Amino acid sequence: MKVEQISVFLENKSGRLAEVTEVLAAAGINLRALSLADTADFGILRLIVKDTGKAKSVLKENGFTVGGTEVLAVEVPDRPGGMAGVLSALGQKDINVEYMYAFVQKSGEHAVIIFRFDDLDGAIAALKQNNVRILSGEEVCAL
Repeated sequence: MKVEQISVFLENKSGRLAEVTEVLAAAGINLRALSLADTADFGILRLIVKDTGKAKSVLKENGFTVGGTEVLAVEVPDRPGGMAGVLSALGQKDINVEYMYAFVQKSGEHAVIIFRFDDLDGAIAALKQNNVRILSGEEVCAL
């Protein structure tokens, strides 16, 4: 149910993002979802891939600083108000969204959103109570 996300810390300079993608491509690792946030000095690239262990290993071997975080991949109805309903269920349980980003593909009549919460287990309980489908890492990588 929880999905492992890789975080790569990058110097904010030309070509660094390309280096990450080249290293992963050479290792045969396909990107399923990603987000990039930056400050003046560095960026954080967040990735969902099928083989997180291999991805972390090859990135570290190539000099990148890499971490891991558990996130949730949540199906959100692809209609007006779909996201509002999911966020309302979390808000009722006082669960904070630390960040989120969209997945690149639809799952049936739903969009897939990657979430990081301050209380992951609480979020799982709240979403299940409201019949919100949470995808496993295998399901995310199969889309």
